[in-house]
Amino acid sequence: MRISIIAALSSNNVIGRDNDLPWHQSADLKRLKALTMGHHMIMGRKTYESVGRPLPGRTFVIITRDSGYRVEGARVVHALEDAIQIAANDEEPFIAGGGEIFEQAIHRADRMYLTRIHADLQGDAYFPDFDDVGEWQLTDSEHFDADEKNDYPYSFLTYDRIAPAGHAIPEEG
Repeated sequence: MRISIIAALSSNNVIGRDNDLPWHQSADLKRLKALTMGHHMIMGRKTYESVGRPLPGRTFVIITRDSGYRVEGARVVHALEDAIQIAANDEEPFIAGGGEIFEQAIHRADRMYLTRIHADLQGDAYFPDFDDVGEWQLTDSEHFDADEKNDYPYSFLTYDRIAPAGHAIPEEG
């Protein structure tokens, strides 16, 4: 199993504002669909509520502290590890947000598919900082200009873990 993170983030690491995306990037949504189709999508409750419904062709796993939370057509769990366990037979489950879930998963994941929006934007949810030298290596990148379907210039970036998942390289001191 390869655990992957999938996220769109601005130059200043904003991933959301008022439980929504602060941009319209059609290409990012198409990439999300292409990569996640047929896989588990693991996300927090707020991220799920911003999506609004389980997307066709994917198994939604929602993480929440609310023991009474239920969603028809999705699995609800109370911890990231429980979500990963549910996806155990999936060759590549995707962690899809939000900020708190990304923070928990950043040292657990094996790959990251990031769409970097080349703009500093205002927001209230952020992608965690990550070590793109000792822990992660950029293995693929494509760059695009803004157009009528994409508000900002952007890049599709793929990072693969250098250190084994769950074992970040200790800082030298």
